[in-house]
Amino acid sequence: MRKFCLLAIACLQLVRLYAQEDSTTVALEEVVIKENRLEIPFAKSSRNITIIHKPELETTPARSLQEVLAFTPGVDVRQRGVSGVQADVGIRGGSFEQTLMLVNGIKLTDPQTGHHMMNIPVPLGSIDRVDILKGPASRIYGQNAYTGAINIITTLPDEKGLQAGLYGGDFGMRGGNVQLALPVGKFRQSLAVSHDASNGHWYNSDYKVSNIFYEGGFTLNDLHEVKTLLAFTSRDFGANGFYSSAFPEQWESIQTYLGAISHTYEKNNLWINSRAYWRRNEDEFRLFREDPAFFQNIHTTDITALEINGRYESSAGTSGFGAEGRTEKIDSNNLGERERTLLGVFAEHRVNFLQKGDLRAGVYSNYYSEYGWRHFPGAEIGYQVTEIMRLYGNYGVSFRIPTYTDLYYVGPTNIGNDALEPEKAVNYEMGIKLGGSNLRAELVYFNRHTNNLIEWARADAADPWQPQNFNEVTFQGLEAGLMYKFSSTENGLRIEEISASYNYIDANLVEQEGQETRYALNALRHQIIGGVRVSYNQSVELNLKARYIERMMLDPYFLLDARVDVHRMKKLGYFAECSNISNAEYIEAGTVQMPGRWFRAGVNFRLK
Repeated sequence: MRKFCLLAIACLQLVRLYAQEDSTTVALEEVVIKENRLEIPFAKSSRNITIIHKPELETTPARSLQEVLAFTPGVDVRQRGVSGVQADVGIRGGSFEQTLMLVNGIKLTDPQTGHHMMNIPVPLGSIDRVDILKGPASRIYGQNAYTGAINIITTLPDEKGLQAGLYGGDFGMRGGNVQLALPVGKFRQSLAVSHDASNGHWYNSDYKVSNIFYEGGFTLNDLHEVKTLLAFTSRDFGANGFYSSAFPEQWESIQTYLGAISHTYEKNNLWINSRAYWRRNEDEFRLFREDPAFFQNIHTTDITALEINGRYESSAGTSGFGAEGRTEKIDSNNLGERERTLLGVFAEHRVNFLQKGDLRAGVYSNYYSEYGWRHFPGAEIGYQVTEIMRLYGNYGVSFRIPTYTDLYYVGPTNIGNDALEPEKAVNYEMGIKLGGSNLRAELVYFNRHTNNLIEWARADAADPWQPQNFNEVTFQGLEAGLMYKFSSTENGLRIEEISASYNYIDANLVEQEGQETRYALNALRHQIIGGVRVSYNQSVELNLKARYIERMMLDPYFLLDARVDVHRMKKLGYFAECSNISNAEYIEAGTVQMPGRWFRAGVNFRLK
């Protein structure tokens, strides 16, 4: 901790000295946060939001989106192996079941289990940016956006292009990717394919991950646009230590399909988007890899959904409205054949006041065939004190429906509970943002109170885990972040960007007497992330990332990662990465011992 404090002070002094020497400024790009209804400039949002842009996706020492997210303040990525072969993502102390993943606003919820939330059928090279909304998002996106939402955004190309890459590394790691952009007149389209594989960093941890992603769009005229999306991902992996240390021969195979079609109408002050999508997830799990007859689970889930979202701008402000309908089916040898129906209605409005203030309020009303109607309000208020300073606060009610695993699973170490009720939380947040031409900084306090948290528990170590609705838990915390971009027209060695963040979370769980909990107190307590990006003659880039992670009731650890790119934006570029340079011993999830220091390197090709 002392080293990190000294590092932070040194970085701040470096900013001051460098700013005095460099009178040139660089304007940070204005970004519009694209929710399913309202679109709000990042600088005018009254939420704690982190945006990962494409250059950062390309230069971060990572082979998957899961690994990139691990460098995001307030986000807890818990991997069972390298390259995100299976990873759980939590926000602000929430579990993997309480974060909602989206692709271009399409929800990737899985009624079987939240472990499948990160089965993202989008190659890393196809992602344009990632928006991470922290705090309650049920009013915006509906159920399961309990502690936050992560929206993966892709864009359709305006010009033809080809990108390809190959890499290899330790543990027999190898992979490749191809992205093809082929617009034809008004029809824009892109196709991306990727494959990653490894022999594994320890016994029975090998994996193969393949992705195929196609997106197309056609502008009919000035008023109408149609888009389509087709995607597939396949993951086969040895699951030693993923769910239990008692069976090191565990193995799993998962295939996820996603298809969507949408239509957008925009005229004057009215914007309407309608969308239909289908998602299938096939999951085969074996307790003994070579003996499926010993214990085998085969699950197939299907989600079919129809959504309509819109907004209307008038002298009274901006109104957002929407409705959704969704069916969730499962066919499983363990969980049975089941089906449930969801209906939801959104309404919200945003107004300005006192010239510098704005207020946004709304409600999401939800009907589930098993639980009836529930209502989830929320509101945000912000005030632009100066051109670079903004104060804000928000309130929201969030909820999560139990998965079929929560309700009905039967296994040697886990048993479901069909008496579970949906969990609900009341959330508060207040913060201050600073944003100039080169600088962004933010300080946030949040509080989340739940009186019926769904948590896996047991009375004795010999008993199986079973989910319960606990009486009460409160998570509260502080988040602080700083990012500064330098600018200079000179060649040679120069600092491009520095960043630093600190997150603290405190949990007050009222446990049932005689019960041991599984997830609630494994959340982050302290998270410190620092980064610096350096370039030489605009042809060599070094991205250095450092993390200090301390979870509740677990040993802390320090990780240092680095990536070097040569001619990244040229036709032919090269890169080398090293993870865990500090060679730390650590566990993020299950009983999987993560690898020590490991390397990979590769080549990228671009053609436009």
